[in-house]
Amino acid sequence: MLPEDRLIQILQRFEFLEARLNAGAAPDQIAAISREYADLRPVVAQIGLWRAAQDGLSEARAMLGDPEMRGLAEDELRRLEAGLPALEQALRLALLPKDAADARPAIVEIRPGTGGDEAALFAGDLLEMYRRHAEGQGWQFQMLDLTRTELGGVKEATARIEGEGVFARLKYESGVHRVQRVPTTESGGRIHTSAATVAVLPEAAEDVVLDIPAGDIRIDTMRASGAGGQHVNTTDSAVRITHLPTGIVVTSSEKSQHQNRANAMAVLRARLYDMSRAAADAERSADRKSQVGSGDRSERIRTYNFPQGRMTDHRINLTLYALDRIMAGDLSEIIDALTAHDQAARLAEAE
Repeated sequence: MLPEDRLIQILQRFEFLEARLNAGAAPDQIAAISREYADLRPVVAQIGLWRAAQDGLSEARAMLGDPEMRGLAEDELRRLEAGLPALEQALRLALLPKDAADARPAIVEIRPGTGGDEAALFAGDLLEMYRRHAEGQGWQFQMLDLTRTELGGVKEATARIEGEGVFARLKYESGVHRVQRVPTTESGGRIHTSAATVAVLPEAAEDVVLDIPAGDIRIDTMRASGAGGQHVNTTDSAVRITHLPTGIVVTSSEKSQHQNRANAMAVLRARLYDMSRAAADAERSADRKSQVGSGDRSERIRTYNFPQGRMTDHRINLTLYALDRIMAGDLSEIIDALTAHDQAARLAEAE
């Protein structure tokens, strides 16, 4: 049974927020009220659909006593009863607690793992995969920091992706991505196994309070490093910020030093915000690491097997023989499956 008292509370809260907005809320409260109102709108819509079905069932049952309407009523009952389980499931999903970070832009960090030059080349392939996926979704993709190897691979990459529901969609990408293929540097045709690590962090909202005293950070300016070429800066515009209490180091190497400071601080805030979220999650759930969306960076989550054209996500035992399409940025089928798996686990836990 659905919790009727909770449904009533949500409807009352929605009406209260709507009245506040119509009456003209205080300027410093409009943003927060609008966000909560927008979050509740799809929940209220789902409640409306479920209640309409319940009302329809009651009306159809009432018509069963009328001989002239009995046939029509029975058809209507069959139709509504067949659709009710899907409506109840959709409403239960809508009632699940929302992660406040889901609507935030994402900071994506990619680094090569084991495998030397091949790992760095694969890290570059992953960076391009996410860039293409963002482009296909209509999201904004901004490169914050990129250091390449002599062979053109990625030594370290940090990007910011902004758009509707970005973190909600990309948060399942955190972890170790393993590749099996014949490297371009391999003359004997042997298949090598390499890996790269992906970390997806929600960008901290401006209203998130993070205490970062000036004395806790050291800011250094430097020239952008790289494998050479026209995009390497010749002035000391790159910025490196070190957070002394945690040892976190972030860099940004665009052309503007002022923009680099802002970018680096945004990444630092995202890292610290992620640490605080992880600590809170660990307190709430002892089995956090077993959950799909845990974001454990040390967990091997996926294997890309190029000779077989296969991608396997080990968390949900999903195998797709569509590697070319996936590396070209088509991640929707994978992300949809991971989202459904996570929702099912959260529903089971809630019940």
